[in-house]
Formats: sequence, C-alpha cells, structure tokens
Amino acid sequence: MTIHNLYIFDKFGCLLYYAEWNRLKSSGITREEEAKLMYGMLFSLKSFVSKISPLDTKKGFVCYKTNKYALHYLETPTGLKFVLNTDVNAQNVRDLLHQIYSKVYVEYVVKNPVVNLRDPIKSELFKVKLDGMIKQFPAVSKAS
Repeated sequence: MTIHNLYIFDKFGCLLYYAEWNRLKSSGITREEEAKLMYGMLFSLKSFVSKISPLDTKKGFVCYKTNKYALHYLETPTGLKFVLNTDVNAQNVRDLLHQIYSKVYVEYVVKNPVVNLRDPIKSELFKVKLDGMIKQFPAVSKAS
C-alpha cells in the first residue's frame, strides 16, 4: 500500500495538519487553497451521501476510489476530520485512521497541556510519531 498524504481538519474546516509521503503530483495551487477545496468537497460528499442513500447508514461517507487513488475519511465525535489518500489497493485504512487519531493525535496533541486545539499542529513529536506509525503500518510496502 502506498500512502500519499494526510489532512487533519477541525470541526470548522480549518486545516490543522498536512503531511505527505508519496505524493507524485502537485495540485498547482497553494496548500491553503487545496485545503479549502478538499474540505468543500468533503462537506458536499457527506451531504450527498446522507441525502441520496437508500438506507439509513450510520457511518455515512467513509471512502471513495478512482482508478488512480482512494480517499479515506474518518470524522470523530468532536468533529475532527482525518483524510488519507492512498493507492486503490489499500486495505485496513480505517483502522490506520483510528490509530492515528487515538494513538498519535490524542496522545501528542490532546494530552499536551500547552497545545491550543484550534491552532495548527506544530509539534515535532507529533510529526515523528505519525511518520513512524505510517511507516510501521503492516500494509505499507517497504518501497513506500
């Protein structure tokens, strides 16, 4: 599995964190513009899925795939949004997103008394732990 990039948004749509590992193509726009575009698309997709679904789904929107990549989405009860782009063959990504939230975000952001949860994440320890988790995830190939 190849992991391309990760976005973390707060409940208001502000980009708290962005990281990339194997992103081969640039969007050609600024990071801020890209984040706004991503958040707007997520907002629209969530609304579309909830309105058009023939069943009452509890999870709602969690993933979409193209022929080139897959976008995986996790929204926490507090409104944090985690978006991970991977290759189309990625498996167990939902588990990885839960681990990023519970074992990296909660441990190194939420439990840090000097961090304001509304501010972008600048912690070097968070970055190191996230990178380690991504690289240790069982489905990530050594070539990634």
